[in-house]
Amino acid sequence: MKIYTKTGDDGSTSLFGGQRVPKDAPRVEAYGTVDELNALLGLVATLLDDQHLLERVRHIQADLFVIGADLATPANAEKAAAWIPRLTAEDIQRLEEWIDEAEAELAPMKTFVLPGGTPAAAHLHLARTVCRRAERRVISLEHVEPISSEVRIYLNRLSDLLFVWARLLNQRAAVEDIPWTPPNR
Repeated sequence: MKIYTKTGDDGSTSLFGGQRVPKDAPRVEAYGTVDELNALLGLVATLLDDQHLLERVRHIQADLFVIGADLATPANAEKAAAWIPRLTAEDIQRLEEWIDEAEAELAPMKTFVLPGGTPAAAHLHLARTVCRRAERRVISLEHVEPISSEVRIYLNRLSDLLFVWARLLNQRAAVEDIPWTPPNR
């Protein structure tokens, strides 16, 4: 199988179920941003020394593939939708447990913090912003087509988790978070 098909040369792409849509359609924007987030988490994984955290990042990457497949499958593609895996409330609960676990190790936040710190933490901050964009793209899609609410909720929790992990990695490396201080005007 060749990597190039030439079928997208006209600016369109196929969704699961065979429907062709423009490459800038809201559904494609949504799953494309999730794919971007997944690639960024792959970069984060190369920066991690903590095997436990690495395994969790890999688990999230697998979840993001599930989200991508879900978003690439319109509701009217019933045959394709029947075999597409979906996220569940348990997947969201797992993220919440990971957030709680990480926060238990952190000092409470007293101010906003600027993104940065160790390379891994800085990349987690970047991943958090891409995750927020993916969430916005999913909400935009939701205005025009039905989607699974678990996708939206999962991305919301994931951005929180990525933020907490960035702080956690900085703390473990004895790198202080940079507090945001409003400029004097």
